[in-house]
Amino acid sequence: MTLHHRKNAQSEWDALPEIVKTYLTAHATGKDSRVLAVFTADAVVTDEGHDHVGHDRIDAWLNGPAGEYTYTTEFTSATVVDTENVDVLQRLKGNFPGGVADLHYRFTLDGALVSRLVIEP
Repeated sequence: MTLHHRKNAQSEWDALPEIVKTYLTAHATGKDSRVLAVFTADAVVTDEGHDHVGHDRIDAWLNGPAGEYTYTTEFTSATVVDTENVDVLQRLKGNFPGGVADLHYRFTLDGALVSRLVIEP
């Protein structure tokens, strides 16, 4: 996976909390250990309508459904709702059904870590 930025989205990227940028970059480069490190011990990741709770289940998701396809990601935009909530829009292109998807990554932060991530169209 590769993470790309649109030129006009760079300032939005720069304004993101570091932990969100760490997750997006680590996930795009396949560094699962760095991805897990951004989550609280009891974090919940919701993807395709399924909840993955805690590091063990999130790790299984990363090495299973989340890694099932090969794709690139392009950071499209972001909204920092408040100090605890960030919504990132990314465009994925790859070998999954449809080949292109625009997905929201909705982060809930707990201090310096992510306590919840919801991935949805």
